[in-house]
Amino acid sequence: MASKGASPVSSDFDEIIKIMWGNEVKEEVFQRWKQGFRFSSDEPTALLQHEGGPCAVIAPVQAFILKSLIAADTTNWRELESDIVTKLLIRALCEILHQAYAGNKYILEERKGEVSPECESVPLSRIQGDHSYFHSQLRTTSFESTEEVEAYYLERIDMLRETFGVLLFLYSVVCTKGIEALHCEVADPLEPLIDGEFGYGSQSLINLMITGRAVAHVWNYDQDIGGLKLLGINKQSSVGFLALLEHMRYCEVGSFLKNPINPVWVLASETHLTVLFSFEKRLVSTETPSEVARRVFKSFDPEGNNFIAADLLQDVLSMLEIMRKKLDSENLGIILLSSFMDEFFPEEVEVMFQEGQAVLLESNVSSVAESNSMLTCIQTKWPSIEIQWSSGITPSLN
Repeated sequence: MASKGASPVSSDFDEIIKIMWGNEVKEEVFQRWKQGFRFSSDEPTALLQHEGGPCAVIAPVQAFILKSLIAADTTNWRELESDIVTKLLIRALCEILHQAYAGNKYILEERKGEVSPECESVPLSRIQGDHSYFHSQLRTTSFESTEEVEAYYLERIDMLRETFGVLLFLYSVVCTKGIEALHCEVADPLEPLIDGEFGYGSQSLINLMITGRAVAHVWNYDQDIGGLKLLGINKQSSVGFLALLEHMRYCEVGSFLKNPINPVWVLASETHLTVLFSFEKRLVSTETPSEVARRVFKSFDPEGNNFIAADLLQDVLSMLEIMRKKLDSENLGIILLSSFMDEFFPEEVEVMFQEGQAVLLESNVSSVAESNSMLTCIQTKWPSIEIQWSSGITPSLN
């Protein structure tokens, strides 16, 4: 259930502001982020952006809106009514929040509705734009489920459309994620999510919006570079990411982002984000076993040498679960001793010649017994032959 009414922001909110903006919130940068979620009059499902910076939030939200359209096989997506588009927007916001959800509560930010008596003398221009006043007016409401979040946003859709809609949602994602989780994921807690000079969103912010994890890198899994653990993307994402910088060899985008679950990608230039999408679902697919094996192997070979140390082999096999799948093919959760011994210690059979005494009978006595196929085969040449094997065991023809 939702908490009763909005409450003041938490005691660590100053830390949240710091991780978002740095030690100082520059007013000119803050002003670039002042916009709501508004759709184009030409394309009913296309979000608008007014200034540089908010694309780090707007582009991922746009990607999740398109994901829903593709999943539903919507044919009239360029002619949708505004109420349907509103629901698509809210669904996208809920999905992004759910990815960032740390298992506690969904914490949504809103602005205090009324102007307090002590603020009546504040100029209207400051109320409408000053970052310090904006932060002083923030309140939080917590929820247990995305269904409650969806109902909340449906009742307050104007809050998302108004001047601070994008920022309120961004703060909601960050607060839902939590300071501790953010500090564990970002590469440098001193590097803000929003660039203090130009207002662009960092890669950590983009990854947070796309995958729910605020890691700074776009490769698969974590990499150990000179003893320093660098966090990457840990699973196939719902929507993808491609970067122009990879063409320039400044970064490496892993298959989890290049091959997402849905044919939607956020494309990054040096300064802006664009969304690419297709209704052709065959553009993305699940990995084949060989692709999985290659990816896992390469995760233990960060320098691209195409070899790994022998002592890492067990880790590779463990991650691929090769032995478990081989010995527990029915996924029963147990390994039988017989299966284990047959796989790793098969019985050693001695190779020996079998000696026998042949007797040619006076009349043809053909053997057609299935248990003595050896004799049956030999009798095709010598129909009256009978053989007594020295060992007493008839050799197998197979």
